[in-house]
Amino acid sequence: MHAVIASPQETKRILVRPGARAGIQIPEARYRELAAAVDAGRPVPPWLTTAAHTAWGLTLDGERCDHAVIVRPVTKLGYSRATWEINLGCNFACAHCFLAARPFDGLPLDGKLRMLTLLRDAGVLWLQITGGEPLIDPHFPTAYEYAYRMGMMIEILSNGSRLHDHVDLLTTMPPHKVTVSLYGATADSFESLTRARGSFKNTMRGLAAARDAGLPVELTLVITKHNAHELDAMRALAREYGVAHKEFANISPTYTGGPDPLATQAPEHLDNSAIFQGCPAGHTFFHVDPHGRATMCKIGRENPIDLMTDGLDGLLRLPAIADAQMLRTGGCSGCALSATCRVCRPLAKAYQEAKAPLNTYCQHGDKETAP
Repeated sequence: MHAVIASPQETKRILVRPGARAGIQIPEARYRELAAAVDAGRPVPPWLTTAAHTAWGLTLDGERCDHAVIVRPVTKLGYSRATWEINLGCNFACAHCFLAARPFDGLPLDGKLRMLTLLRDAGVLWLQITGGEPLIDPHFPTAYEYAYRMGMMIEILSNGSRLHDHVDLLTTMPPHKVTVSLYGATADSFESLTRARGSFKNTMRGLAAARDAGLPVELTLVITKHNAHELDAMRALAREYGVAHKEFANISPTYTGGPDPLATQAPEHLDNSAIFQGCPAGHTFFHVDPHGRATMCKIGRENPIDLMTDGLDGLLRLPAIADAQMLRTGGCSGCALSATCRVCRPLAKAYQEAKAPLNTYCQHGDKETAP
């Protein structure tokens, strides 16, 4: 099985290794050299042997290129990243979830595999598998292995509650990263948010199994009114499991503009200091829902492209669809600063439809410059 992936990433050529964070940028000539060496079954060239050992401690001496390396071709579309909702179904019923509904539904297995092939042919190297909860989908192991063997660097977004069931697969075929959401430091706070009995115990079991297996896990500490008082204890849990973590408190409406998740916000932890700097959604990145419909991102779901009927040619329409959504001012049309506003437009639209307070999403956030 491959140890290294050589791939285009937009205008660059890079080397990456499953399960490892570090990557290596290489010249076009080296990329072409590797492709020729794989085709001919030649030994791994000395420069790659040295680079792989330096970056990853990987020994490739004496290995054949066609055994150790996958060389992904340059594609016409050049998309390098995608997110995929394998299924919206979930074993939690989180009060803060941005999905308005979470049906157990989606493509059959052969449809999932065809859709993953289309993603590869679109150029996707970095694939984020999400849901719902992806690890409860019955097709997850087969779909994951299929994407892995095609040379994708896979991130799994999970609640961690079924992580222990997949440790053998993820040890044999390491993901780039498993991002687990942590909803509290005790069963009481955790389960008041997830509304699923046993969810805390199961997530802790999953994290322990991942730690013991050495999987590349990162925690997202989701801060709400249910658990804000336990934030220090949540940070301590991250240290206990020896994983990197980030904190997230800016709970949004559902992507259809439903306001209910906003009731879970912990106002004292909201952070609007980050200014939106633009987004490649629809241009180098896109999202796919459980039925194979592609949109610019998880939030901007207007004018979806059905990959299962339109194929890759349908993605040619996506940049214009994304630009139209990003340029629209919508409910900000009365704002004197709307022409230069850099807030993500699809997300702002969801906040506006939810009638959220201005200061929860607007950079300017005062009533003199915005409605």
